[in-house]
Amino acid sequence: MFPAAPAPASRFRRLATPTGVMAAVVGAFGYVATVDPHEPGHYPVCPLLRLTGLLCPGCGGLRSAYDVAHGDLAAALGSNALAVVGYAVFAAVWVLWMIRAGRGAPLRIGLAPAYWWAAGAVLVVFSVVRNLPVGAALAP
Repeated sequence: MFPAAPAPASRFRRLATPTGVMAAVVGAFGYVATVDPHEPGHYPVCPLLRLTGLLCPGCGGLRSAYDVAHGDLAAALGSNALAVVGYAVFAAVWVLWMIRAGRGAPLRIGLAPAYWWAAGAVLVVFSVVRNLPVGAALAP
């Protein structure tokens, strides 16, 4: 009469997606670790920087990834401090995702609109300050 409920996914299947995402991130960091973004010509220049001379919030992100991959946290923070914070947030969310996936629970992170507005404001303020003389320490 009623269709049978689907069998619960195996632990392997539940962990496959977060493991695949981490494999992609490790692969990207591995590539950046072998192709130094500090040397010109390896990666394209940021279009905003090229057209306007202004640093976007992502400028220096590849250099910070290279420095993190090489264990130089001070240089990574100097290249793009906000990106380093983003790497840490990603790592924390990924660990939470793995724990929840291992237990068979979905990863649900429901953020109120105020958090998204705050994140946008941080990006804007970071971008503005790093382009001012007073924020020269935030420029890559």
